Amino acid sequence: MSEQPRHSLQDLLAIMARLRDPQNGCPWDVQQDFSSIAAYTIEEAYEVADAIDRQDWTDLCDELGDLLLQVVFHAQMASERGLFEFADVAHAISAKMLRRHPHVFGDTRYADLAEQMQAWEQIKSAERADKGKPADDSALAGISTGLPEWKRAHKLQQRAAATGFEWPGPMPVLEKLVEEVEEVRVEFANGADPARVQDEIGDVLFVMVNLARHAGVDFSAALRHANAKFERRFRQMEQLASADGTPFAELTLGEQEQLWQRAKQAEQEA
Repeated sequence: MSEQPRHSLQDLLAIMARLRDPQNGCPWDVQQDFSSIAAYTIEEAYEVADAIDRQDWTDLCDELGDLLLQVVFHAQMASERGLFEFADVAHAISAKMLRRHPHVFGDTRYADLAEQMQAWEQIKSAERADKGKPADDSALAGISTGLPEWKRAHKLQQRAAATGFEWPGPMPVLEKLVEEVEEVRVEFANGADPARVQDEIGDVLFVMVNLARHAGVDFSAALRHANAKFERRFRQMEQLASADGTPFAELTLGEQEQLWQRAKQAEQEA
């Protein structure tokens, strides 16, 4: 029995074009636009990260395909409006990689990684100027507002650190975190004005991103691990309650806490 022929990128482009065909395509795909698809693009990127985090390489292959479909989807919609083609996307990123790596594809040599990163930012600044964007000499120039807020916080902190505006280590950041948490406590004690509480909690989260950065911890990965841990233990609590013959939601908070401790203990022993 011969193997089935493998699909190519050109097959994927043709499939997407057919899905978007107004007469013979899929009604759901046809009615989508850039804005409606954007959320799916973000979601697929996170699912790629999740597969990597779980080291599920088969799933990673599948999730990368889902992410590639998002690129093809956007490119197809752009093609329909005469904006650009998928080939333009491939050309643009290829040209960008060549341009931003003169030490690989040219004769430029950098003394170390720090010098390379500095040159990288200078190249990006020149690119912004070439696109006619307003001159911005700030060290924070060019950080996208479309990033997840934790990621944007991380980039803001990195850029500021490159100028010397940086905590000397994680311990002062931890002390700052304690200070910010206390300010949240004070706001609640004073009546919990929503705007003030939001502002103070924002400060706590910003410092948490900074603490993770100093610790060399990926903030998003840490939160994914915490989410997975909570889900794992909560499901175990529900199973324990069911085994005891009591619906979980009917237990008192104290009884639920006891189940949490049992689930935690079982996990630690395992």
